[in-house]
Amino acid sequence: MRLRDSHALGRMPIDSLWARQLSLIAGGHLAWSLRKGRETEGTGSRGRRRQRRRPGNGRGVAASLSSGREFRTQYIRRRSQLLRENAKAGHPPALRRQYLRLRGQLLGQRYGPLSEPGSARAYSNSIVRSSRTTLDRMEDFEDDPRALGARGHRRSVSRGSYQLQAQMNRAVYEDRPPGSVVPTSAAEASRAMAGDTSLSENYAFAGMYHVFDQHVDEAVPRVRFANDDRHRLACCSLDGSISLCQLVPAPPTVLRVLRGHTRGVSDFAWSLSNDILVSTSLDATMRIWASEDGRCIREIPDPDGAELLCCTFQPVNNNLTVVGNAKHNVHVMNISTGKKVKGGSSKLTGRVLALSFDAPGRLLWAGDDRGSIFSFLFDMATGKLTKAKRLVVHEGSPVTSISARSWVSREARDPSLLINACLNKLLLYRVVDNEGTLQLKRSFPIEQSSHPVRSIFCPLMSFRQGACVVTGSEDMCVHFFDVERAAKAAVNKLQGHSAPVLDVSFNCDESLLASSDASGMVIVWRREQK
Repeated sequence: MRLRDSHALGRMPIDSLWARQLSLIAGGHLAWSLRKGRETEGTGSRGRRRQRRRPGNGRGVAASLSSGREFRTQYIRRRSQLLRENAKAGHPPALRRQYLRLRGQLLGQRYGPLSEPGSARAYSNSIVRSSRTTLDRMEDFEDDPRALGARGHRRSVSRGSYQLQAQMNRAVYEDRPPGSVVPTSAAEASRAMAGDTSLSENYAFAGMYHVFDQHVDEAVPRVRFANDDRHRLACCSLDGSISLCQLVPAPPTVLRVLRGHTRGVSDFAWSLSNDILVSTSLDATMRIWASEDGRCIREIPDPDGAELLCCTFQPVNNNLTVVGNAKHNVHVMNISTGKKVKGGSSKLTGRVLALSFDAPGRLLWAGDDRGSIFSFLFDMATGKLTKAKRLVVHEGSPVTSISARSWVSREARDPSLLINACLNKLLLYRVVDNEGTLQLKRSFPIEQSSHPVRSIFCPLMSFRQGACVVTGSEDMCVHFFDVERAAKAAVNKLQGHSAPVLDVSFNCDESLLASSDASGMVIVWRREQK
């Protein structure tokens, strides 16, 4: 696609810089941009260097860089530099929105649609899209002095701003005719995968697909499908092991059991590429596992020698993992070196039970057993944590689960947090600013007074009226709620467990749902095909 095609998409004039960028994206060759940036680098009082002709076979710089990550990295850096150089001139907001819309369409046609960033940390359906998404988010931090906060911590000033994010979401939504689909590739993907069905129809389940019982008699506190995967599943148990399961081809099987922890495994997380897992245990260690063969790559002791209760990968840099322990501390760990990151520790008011990043990885929320949720600003360059806000959900009520989502549906267009806090309620909060301040939006009735129950947002961005969340419950059921339905928010309830349901996890296309309980049983539910 050439520039004339991009003009046809918008049917209105475009700023010359943005037009040039759209042309580069559409053509797929960045020779002008890269050569221009390199040959003018280092100019001073002597004036700019003259652009030099390069001998070759006509392909030039683009051909030499067209493969590998260097190509994408240099493009993003150069594009960011050009945008900053022209920012002083100012551009009408409508023109900016049009540019972003056209650019998204061109990138989508060239590389395919982007996944919703909040869906189980699945930022892409391919390595190319993953790299492009990551670099696109990182551009906001590079060489921009406005991104530095008062305490020296880098803060987002562009799409990282939650107020700006909500405004942009609404602007896109309001441009559409009433009742139309959200104009995102993720919404189109959900239409293709889910079909033209209502929420109640879409979350109707035909029954149990399979039951795993290898951990019977010990609770399974966490179950997770691999990122962007339909049939690979893992679960951890208080018996000290982790099971890797494969659902296809039939019959579903346990591929391998990871053993090494001397006490119960409290939590684990898949890396973005699914090649490694990180687990935390009550034996005061975290372990790094290779998912391909099940070997333990590294064992890392907790810096405080305390029980480790939760963990999560930094979504942009999977070399960093955040863990929470029983001595009230949060630590950022470098899993390559096995060491704690300098400045990457902070103390909460109680035992740290839950952790969750926002999609760009700039905000971290941590919940403790005293009923508090803390937000932290995360420095992308150094891994430093800066404490920002504190919310007391309910004094003395443990916060057992935190899930973050940037955009739930066309009705719920604000960044949101889903909270379980032993209040016999599932809580939905709105994120109102870029320091992680929370505002209660609504709650849903469940049974939870003592067990570490978890909940999730459904992974597909909904194009329908409404959007669903799923939670475990101490009544031994799995509950589905529509976050935008004013009355009778319950959409479905799955019965089959014989103990409190502790965790739930959808696969990438929502065709399967896994749930685990306090007796060690894991049930995989199959959605009805419409």
